[in-house]
Amino acid sequence: MSRTRHADGPALSLRENGPALLVPAAWGVAAAALTGAVSEHALFVAHVVMSVLLVAFVVASWRDMETGVLRAWKLVILAGTPVTLAGVAGFLALAPLPADALLAVAFYGWMLLPAPAFVYTGLRDSAVPRSTVHYVAAACSVAGAAVAALAGSPAGVVAGVALVGLGQTAGILAATALY
Repeated sequence: MSRTRHADGPALSLRENGPALLVPAAWGVAAAALTGAVSEHALFVAHVVMSVLLVAFVVASWRDMETGVLRAWKLVILAGTPVTLAGVAGFLALAPLPADALLAVAFYGWMLLPAPAFVYTGLRDSAVPRSTVHYVAAACSVAGAAVAALAGSPAGVVAGVALVGLGQTAGILAATALY
């Protein structure tokens, strides 16, 4: 699969490789917040920063993400932006919905939203070892969400986050290698 590039240089490199850095960072901050290693305020700031980055990324990459696998990921970002903003609203308690419900939308939304795009990427990737990573990433996303939802302890929720984070990081690294 080839992709038309509309720009070269550091901005393109950041757009191509940024997700491979941001995915593990986001799940690392989430796990750290669950363990008390970072404050709720830090998690709030992470939601605000991620909201800005998601919008900037999709605007800057709009034409590059018109078809195929990249279109699937554009849809994930477009759906994920309001999911992330739900988390921001939950921290600010601005919405008519309970803050916990809004935070759950952000938490479980980002666990589950990438799963279909990972499956689609795996279907479109002809390199068998790498395509398998995409399927494993999708499975880890769903399984990690289930572990977190059914956990009877904070440690169980962290285990779910770790499963999602590892799977999605492997999947995004494989996708970055593909493109």
